[in-house]
Amino acid sequence: MQIGSRSSRSLLACLLAAIMVGGLGPPAAGNAAIPAANAEITGSAYEALDTFLQAQLETLGVPGAAVVVVQHGVQVHSAAFGRADNSGRPMTAQTPVLLASTTKSLTAIAVMQQVEAGRLELDEPVQTYLPWFALKDSRASAITVRHLLHQTSGMASAGTAFEGSDTQGPEALEEGVRALSGAPLARSPGEAFGYANANYNILGLLVQTVSGQPFGDYVRQHVFEPLDMIHSHPTQAAARADNVAAGYSLWFGSFWGQTDAPAPATGMPSTTMYSSAEDLGHELTALLGQGRYGEARVLRPHSVNAMFEPRVQVDGSKGYGMGWFTRPLVESADTSRQPLDGELPLLLEHQGEWGNSHTYLAMIPASGIGVALVINANDTSAPSRLKAVDSNVLRILHGQPPAPTVVQEDWLQRYSWVVALALLLSELLSLWLALSILLRSRTSPPKWKPLTLVFSALILDAFALWLCFVYAPARFDTNLTVIVRQFPDVGLFLVPVLALALLWPIPRTALLLWKVRVAPHPSGVSQPP
Repeated sequence: MQIGSRSSRSLLACLLAAIMVGGLGPPAAGNAAIPAANAEITGSAYEALDTFLQAQLETLGVPGAAVVVVQHGVQVHSAAFGRADNSGRPMTAQTPVLLASTTKSLTAIAVMQQVEAGRLELDEPVQTYLPWFALKDSRASAITVRHLLHQTSGMASAGTAFEGSDTQGPEALEEGVRALSGAPLARSPGEAFGYANANYNILGLLVQTVSGQPFGDYVRQHVFEPLDMIHSHPTQAAARADNVAAGYSLWFGSFWGQTDAPAPATGMPSTTMYSSAEDLGHELTALLGQGRYGEARVLRPHSVNAMFEPRVQVDGSKGYGMGWFTRPLVESADTSRQPLDGELPLLLEHQGEWGNSHTYLAMIPASGIGVALVINANDTSAPSRLKAVDSNVLRILHGQPPAPTVVQEDWLQRYSWVVALALLLSELLSLWLALSILLRSRTSPPKWKPLTLVFSALILDAFALWLCFVYAPARFDTNLTVIVRQFPDVGLFLVPVLALALLWPIPRTALLLWKVRVAPHPSGVSQPP
């Protein structure tokens, strides 16, 4: 099902004004494959975009999606596809979804508002405003507000993960930041980029502290209201009251199931706010408009420029500003030729990945284009499939054909539920073999059988515990609780595996050794004591 709005394509006045500003001359020689920075998107591109997204929903089986495109301060395209929940309610551009990490740009706006008000200084240590703030490393005293905004605090995701929690109370944000006192630092503050949601949770608490308002109330009053984001919400309860889209996860690589992944209030400033595609278009319009939306101003131009500036390198040509990744817009170039250095316009983007939600925001300041895409589902086993959709949206809007999807995840991530199932079957087989020996009353097995089972079962248990508590958290840069809660099909099998591997080994070993001790001697009589 598709719900579209293309009336804005005929906004002739806006188009003529843009053409007058941009000029009518032909592109420079040798640049035919690179669209002009101020080029207008044509109506045929929107039609191609809608056709592509509809096809992706059918191919991937994704339940619902909505997209909004803005340019030069105007919403130029809006479309929605599929369903918002199992009732069949249609997805619309006004339907709220869980944002995940695209929440961060909203928090960055709130932080820069407090910088403009003089209540926060970018290069002041966090402890200036939160004297009790501490990590399990004395270097934490050097972490500044700027470090948090640019993800250079030195914190790592694995040591600060909270995404497995269900906490919803108003005290959750401060409690979550205080809980970081036991978290280590992976590197010195300011040394290098290191993505961690906790950076933005601390920023949210800073805004709450210096403004004297709960963070959710502050964002609602000073960000959502002036930007007319009427379907945006800081809390799960408010989003549900506004008919938020249900989230879906891909189970066992086969079917999409409506899934309640945890969305704790602890992560409100980093991951767990809600918004619609249309409302996100308002945010993009304001940022592309140097902080102004209609008659409202949420930021001054110099603050917006600071947000856009990539002060830290992520890798290669990719940088990170304040809540935005930056890179050259390679999607605007024809793949048949290699663009020259500096030839491509700058792209600011951020993706949001949750166990049951995928969102994407993109801005091209040179052309004034902004894109907001929301999908009420996610495939945690292969998120690159939906990330390819994000990139292809940009390609289509710039007159390029969509590129084939390349799954980038390794076999362990793609088939992690198979690994978990194999572990569970192995543990159940071990349990059955142990019980078959222990419950055999008339005859006793040869000694080598229970002894072999004792050692092989302990090796299996040790492998399962190593995989769950050591390898997987390091591989996915998070903790076991998050893996169980955000990868629901994996968690379904891992929970009983952990129960068996933790609770059964000691009684099993003791009982099997006892069985060996009382086993009859080969001569037919019991062994002497």
